[in-house]
Amino acid sequence: PRVPPVLPRALRLSGLESVVVDDASLFVNIGERTNVTGSRKFATLILEERFEEALGVARQQVENGAQLIDVNMDEGLLDSEAAMVRFLNLLGSEPDICRVPIVIDSSKWSVIEAGLRCVQGKPLVNSISLKEGEAAFLAQARELRRYGAAVIVMAFDEAGQADTTDRKVAICTRAYQLLTEQAGFPPEDIVFDANVFAVATGIEEHASYAVDFIEACRAIKEQLPHVRTSGGISNVSFSFRGHRGVREAIHSVFLYHAIQSGLDMGIVNAGALANYDALDEDLRERVEDVVLNRRADATERLLEVADRATPEEQNDRSRRAWRDLDVKGRLIHALVHGDVAHIEEDAQEAVAFFDRPIDVIDGPLMEGMNIVGDRFGEGKMFLPQVVKSARVMKRAVGQVVPYLESASLASRSKGRILMATVKGDVHDIGKNIVGVVLQCNNYEVVDLGVMVPAHEILAKAVELDVALVGLSGLITPSLEEMVGVAAEMERLGLQVPLLIGGATTSQAHTSLKIAPAYSGTVVHVTDASRAVGVARHLLGENAVAYAAEQISHHEAVREQRRRRQARIRLRDFEEARARASVCDEAGVAPRPRHPGHKIQRDLPLDALIACIDWTPFFQTWELRGSYPRILKDPRQGEQAASLWADAQEMLAHIQATGCLRAHAVWELFPVNARGEDLVVWQDESRRQVRTVLHMLRQQHVRDADNLSLADFVLSEEQGVDWAGAFVVQAGDGLEEWVAEHEACDDDYKSILAKALADRLAEAAAEWLHRAVRRDHWG
Repeated sequence: PRVPPVLPRALRLSGLESVVVDDASLFVNIGERTNVTGSRKFATLILEERFEEALGVARQQVENGAQLIDVNMDEGLLDSEAAMVRFLNLLGSEPDICRVPIVIDSSKWSVIEAGLRCVQGKPLVNSISLKEGEAAFLAQARELRRYGAAVIVMAFDEAGQADTTDRKVAICTRAYQLLTEQAGFPPEDIVFDANVFAVATGIEEHASYAVDFIEACRAIKEQLPHVRTSGGISNVSFSFRGHRGVREAIHSVFLYHAIQSGLDMGIVNAGALANYDALDEDLRERVEDVVLNRRADATERLLEVADRATPEEQNDRSRRAWRDLDVKGRLIHALVHGDVAHIEEDAQEAVAFFDRPIDVIDGPLMEGMNIVGDRFGEGKMFLPQVVKSARVMKRAVGQVVPYLESASLASRSKGRILMATVKGDVHDIGKNIVGVVLQCNNYEVVDLGVMVPAHEILAKAVELDVALVGLSGLITPSLEEMVGVAAEMERLGLQVPLLIGGATTSQAHTSLKIAPAYSGTVVHVTDASRAVGVARHLLGENAVAYAAEQISHHEAVREQRRRRQARIRLRDFEEARARASVCDEAGVAPRPRHPGHKIQRDLPLDALIACIDWTPFFQTWELRGSYPRILKDPRQGEQAASLWADAQEMLAHIQATGCLRAHAVWELFPVNARGEDLVVWQDESRRQVRTVLHMLRQQHVRDADNLSLADFVLSEEQGVDWAGAFVVQAGDGLEEWVAEHEACDDDYKSILAKALADRLAEAAAEWLHRAVRRDHWG
C-alpha cells in the first residue's frame, strides 16, 4: 500500500488551485476590492443586485495579481448573509476567479458561516478575536475547524486592541494556546494580525507603533511555531495622507523591515509600492528614522522632506497665515475650514468695511458657503466639516443681523422648507443634519421638531406657504404614519413636493406605499448630501421634468416589485404550521434568580462607554466604514479622527459633569406558547393571563422549518417558561444640554451631543442585556 508522504507544515489554502504560504514564500497580497466597505463601486453593484457585474471586480483583482481575494458584505441595507451566499455561489462558477482562495470577511458570525457553506476549497476566515471572551472564541474556532478553514486572529482581547509589543504577543500567545490545546487547531492554519497603527502623528505614544508591530511579528514567529502573520499596511502612513510619495516610501520601508521580521501577508496597493533600494537616500533615511523610531525629531525631519517633495503642500504655511488676509478672505477661510476662533470680531469688522450690512451676507459669507456646498456635493468635504461651517455661518450672521431689516434675509432665501419627525417617533439627528445642510445652501428651514401629528404638519405648511415638506422617521411605525400624512395632503388638495427620509425609509417603501397615496411629487432622500440636489431640482427651472422623472421611477420600482412577488412561493398557513419547530425541553431557560419588575437609575457611565459600538456613530455623520479602521481610511480618516477626538472630549465632559444620566426598567415574567401567540402570565401559578403577544410564522417554501418566535417557548403542557423585556434611556438631561448649545448657535455640538446620547442608549441596552443574563436571570 501507498504510504502518504509527510508534508512539511505550511498554511495551505485553495480555490481551484492551491496557495502554499511557508517560510520560503514571498509576501502574499490580498485583494480587498470585493469588500462593500472598501470599494464604493463594489458596494453599489451589490446593493443594486448587479452581482454578475460585481464578479468583474473580483476578476480584476485576480488579474492584477491578488493571490487571495477578500469578500465582505457587511452593510446596513444588505441582507449580508444572503448577499454572501449569492456572490460566492456565482463566483464558484467562474474558474478564472475562483482559482484563488477566498478570504471570508465579516464581523457577523452568521455571515461567515453562510460563506463557509458555499465556498469550495480551503478558505481563510477574517476574523475572530478574544474581545468577547474565551468561550465565544473557542466556540467559533471549533466551528471553523469543523468546516476546515484557516483563520486570521486579531490582536484584541476583552480590554481592547493591543498597541504595544508585549500586549500583541501576550494576546496572540493566549489565543494560540487556546486554539491548539483546546480547539484542536493546526498551528499552521493560524494567521495573527498584530494591528498596524499610524506613526508620525505628533503624539509621542504613537512613535513606536511601527517598531512594535515589526517586533511583534518577529516574537510571534519565534515563540508560536508554524503560525503566519498579516497586517493592513496602509494604516502605518495614515498621518501623511496627501503626500503620496512619502506614503509609498513609508510602505516600502515598513514592509522591508516587517517582512524580514516575519510578516507573511497583508493588504497593500502593490502597484503603488516604491522600490526600497531605489528610494532617495535622504528620504529613505528619514523614513527609517520614523518607522524604526530612531530619533526624537524624526517626524519633523520627515515633514521637511514632505513639504519639499509634494508641491501641493508647499502652500501650507501660507494657509496657516490666513489671519494676514483681508476681512473678506478671513471670513471665507473661516467658513470653509469651520474655524470659529475669530468669527465675531471678523464679522463686526466686515460690517464696518462694507457699504451695507447685507453685503457681508451676500458677499463673503454666501461665497464661502457656496464653496462649502460645492465641495460637499463633489465629495471633497465631509458632513462634520459642513456642520462646523454652518456653526461659523450662524455666528457670523448673528453679528450682522442687528444691523439689518428683518425682511432682508428671508427675501434672499431660495425657498422655505418645512421639516418634521412624524407622530410616534422622537428621532431627529438625521433631520437636524439635513436642516443644517439646507441652511448652508441658503434655504429657509422651519423645523417643527419630533412627534408631530399630520394635522399640525399640514396646517403649518399651508400657513407658511412652504415650497417643500420633509418627513423624517427612524422606527418602523413611522413608515405607516408617513403614508397617512401623504394621504391627508391628497385629501386637502395640496401639491407641495414631499421629501421622505430616515433610517427605516427606502426607495421601495416610498414608491410602493407613499407615492400612490399622493398625486404630488414624492422623493426619497437617502442622506444629507442628496438633500440640496433634490431641493434644487424641485424648485428650479426643470421642476416639471424632474417630477415626471420621479413618477416614472416610482412606477419602475412597483413593476420590479410585481415581478419579484410573482416569483415568491409561499406555503399554505396550515402546512407552514405543520412544519413548525418543536421547542426542546432540555434547552428551556432556567427560572430567573430575580423574576419580576426592576428599576435601576443612574447606570454606570464608565461601563456604558466601554460598550459603545462606534461604527453607527460615524454613519450618523455620513462617514462610511467600520470602527476603528475608519480612523485610518485614506479618504475619510482625517475627518473621522477629528470627529472621534471631539466625541472623546464631550464624553469626558459628560462623565465629569453628569449632564447626561441613563436609567433602565426591566421585567422577567412567566410565559407559554399557544400556536403563534405568547401568553404572558400574571405569576407562576398561570391562573391569570396578563397579556398575549402575537407572533408571525414563516411561510416561504425554501425554509426547512417554517419558524415562529413562539416555537422557542414551551407550550402550556410542557411547563412554565420565561421571557423578559426591558427599556433603557440615556437622555436624562439631554434636552437642557442641547438647548445650551443651540442658544450659542452651535449646531455641531448639539448634533454631537444627540449622537453620543444615542450611542449611550444603545450601549445601555448591551450593558443591561449582559447584566440580566449573568446576574438577574443567571
